[in-house]
Amino acid sequence: MRITQGTFSFLPDLTDEQIGKQVEYCLNKGWAINVEFTDDPHPRNTYWEMWGMPMFDLKDPAAVMYEVNACSKAHPNHYIKVNAFDSTRGWETVRLSFIVNRPKHEPGFGLVRQEAESRTIRYTVHSYATDKPEGERYSHDGTGSAGKR
Repeated sequence: MRITQGTFSFLPDLTDEQIGKQVEYCLNKGWAINVEFTDDPHPRNTYWEMWGMPMFDLKDPAAVMYEVNACSKAHPNHYIKVNAFDSTRGWETVRLSFIVNRPKHEPGFGLVRQEAESRTIRYTVHSYATDKPEGERYSHDGTGSAGKR
């Protein structure tokens, strides 16, 4: 199962060149960039770990690509995404977010059915990744994918 969160997630993995072009587009718009990572990609897990500090006032996408590659090297079996924030209206608004690295094997999600009072049926989504402890969720194959890092 392939996690489809953010822009471009239904497309094949972006190459480093394609990631660089998207970052360049964001920088040309004056948007701030940050890099985040997680090993729990549940759709309701909106608070991924931030890699470094947000990058304001950059002009060269090479600085962002350096951070993406450093994060990928440190966390090859995690999901890594780039976020671009627009502060032109006085508050930070995410304008673009896309995954740039993912584990080689993505275990996916299961739909859990729960019967409650009065024959009420409730459903929730369970991430198979969380069946293992944090830090061990994708360690079985030792490699990440996406781009050519």
